[in-house]
Amino acid sequence: MPFHPKSKKTFHLTFPTNFSPFCINSTYNINTPSLYYINMKKKILIVEDDTAFALMLRTWFQRNQFEVETCAKQEEAKKILLQQTFDLLLFDYRLPDGDGISLLSWFKEQPNISPVPVFIMTSYAEIQNAVRAIKLGAFDYLEKPINPSVLSQKIEQALVQKQSPLNLPSTGKSATPPPRKQIEVVWGESKASQKMYEYINLVAPTQLSVLIRGESGTGKEYAAKAIHEKSRRNAKPFLAIDCGSLSKELAPSELFGHLKGSFTSAIDNKKGAFEQTNGGTLFLDEVGNLSYDVQVQLLRAVQEMKVRPVGSSSDIDVNVRIIVATNENLETAIAEGRFREDLFHRLNEFSLVVPPLRERTGDLPHFAEHFLEKANEELQKQLKGFSPECMKALEAYNWPGNLRELRNAIRRMALFAQSEYITKDNLPDLLQKKHEPEIATELSLKPKDEKQQIENAIKMAKGNKSLAAQLLNIDRKTLYNKIHLYGIEL
Repeated sequence: MPFHPKSKKTFHLTFPTNFSPFCINSTYNINTPSLYYINMKKKILIVEDDTAFALMLRTWFQRNQFEVETCAKQEEAKKILLQQTFDLLLFDYRLPDGDGISLLSWFKEQPNISPVPVFIMTSYAEIQNAVRAIKLGAFDYLEKPINPSVLSQKIEQALVQKQSPLNLPSTGKSATPPPRKQIEVVWGESKASQKMYEYINLVAPTQLSVLIRGESGTGKEYAAKAIHEKSRRNAKPFLAIDCGSLSKELAPSELFGHLKGSFTSAIDNKKGAFEQTNGGTLFLDEVGNLSYDVQVQLLRAVQEMKVRPVGSSSDIDVNVRIIVATNENLETAIAEGRFREDLFHRLNEFSLVVPPLRERTGDLPHFAEHFLEKANEELQKQLKGFSPECMKALEAYNWPGNLRELRNAIRRMALFAQSEYITKDNLPDLLQKKHEPEIATELSLKPKDEKQQIENAIKMAKGNKSLAAQLLNIDRKTLYNKIHLYGIEL
């Protein structure tokens, strides 16, 4: 039995020493090993006005080695956040003196608070509000009643990713998300990979704008970084911006800068992404998520190499190479009136496709060994490799999340491995089951009947949005955007 959301009834609970807040008479292991080791000594703030539910959450997190603070009101939470530092934040959507989204907005505007993952807890009927929260910077949402395995998975993901660009708060001095941390790039040796490298070497020395296409997790940012490093601009800055995390209101400031006093939270002048990368390369990931109005401003900046900060009456000259990436069909977005055709042609001077992992035949062992080497460093282990059975299972899986999914899977496997080699027993449950690649192929989004395909995928995934996104070969953020676009009721 999962956690239950707020009830209108008033009741009291007492907990025995072996109490599990998830279930009674269940074999579910409350001390999830991955959480126990990864989350040890982490601190979390839970903002929830249902006393019993807050106590259940506190009990679970404490058993998983968290330090826990709880409060019931938005104003209480603000005082605590200004006085203490946390690793995770859980905000209930409905609060006595406001809601979780307004608290999230306040949190993002605080210049002296370090960015941490924020989760919004919401009921089934409030999913659209949860999607709004994610667009405003929440890491994810937790749907009530909360499933313990889903909670464990999402908390682990948040701690592994730590400062995701989705959670960066706006500050007075520099609200632009900083360059995402780059891990060492390892390239494959398959024909598909070699073809891609050939194109990278071809376009890198030029000044052409590049449109990089590819599924989520394929390494589009690494391709952009490779183009920058092989170009004449490699001594200048390279900045990666996740356009999916830029709201319509803040995007102009993030990209073009602002002057002090130009809006409420503009407490100082700020250089935008174009100025920060002057002379270098600006990488705009998921460019299709920019609002139509911002697209107009971006087109002018790219064509004239001039930007006008918010609140300014004069332009600033810039010299920036633009590389953009997307995992959606921009031609379809143009046909639907969501993306400007003139901007598309300006950005698409050269097109590069990053192939999915399943098409890079023979590359998987190469990538797996590289990610294992990094996992050894991160977890302070000395694993030597994979058993033949384990590698065979890895190669048989379809990897809808591509290199990102492979890296995360190997991290978890390395954590649980007890011998010198990772064995088949260490594989995640999903990889131990027989994989049906035709499902993903059958459900891959096509221009026609897109709404129906999304509804079918959500139904097949029994409401699990992450799984539905995998079935559709898109990332979760894109799925949320399309759910909102088509008004799909969940």
